Amino acid sequence: MSKVLSDLIESLKCLPGVGPKSATRMAYYLLQRDPDGAKNLANSILNSFKHLGKCKSCNNFCETTICDLCSDSGRNNSVLCVIEMPTDLLMFEQTHSYNGLYYILMGRLSPLDGVGPKELAMNSLYERCKDENIKEVIIATNFTKEGDATSTFITELIKDLGKKISRIARGMPSGSEIEYTDTGTLAQAISERKNIN
Repeated sequence: MSKVLSDLIESLKCLPGVGPKSATRMAYYLLQRDPDGAKNLANSILNSFKHLGKCKSCNNFCETTICDLCSDSGRNNSVLCVIEMPTDLLMFEQTHSYNGLYYILMGRLSPLDGVGPKELAMNSLYERCKDENIKEVIIATNFTKEGDATSTFITELIKDLGKKISRIARGMPSGSEIEYTDTGTLAQAISERKNIN
């Protein structure tokens, strides 16, 4: 096999859920059936790295210093929802049941995978929660062992700030992830959230 083709297959294996067979199929498909799509994909990836950064307020990917959600004056700036990933934000927005602000951790605590408070920039979250406008912090991490550990850590981190701290309700099945939850269940979970302290 050509080294270039082998490198392409190896690169595609970095995608979640893509093993050697799937990566090989994708590589051949892109080269044989959709060369224009492959070029667009490559250009889009390069363009993303050139033009996307992280919002200084919520940590989401955007093209400006502050993203559109954080700069939207129509949003409730007294409530901050802490989530694991940008895909969780998309799910919350689809429910049309939450109109506050977000903070995206870009992961969850997982010591076995080398992800600790420093990797999740917990100091930055603490500084964000100190904002005097924020009255409530909703912790919306996944209901997994890592998500629960992250929730507990955040609660301990910010409890001295005097904010109301709540956790989304367990309207979602234990072990499930927000990204794969239907919007009705997610809307119920956020509307029935409970105070932690």
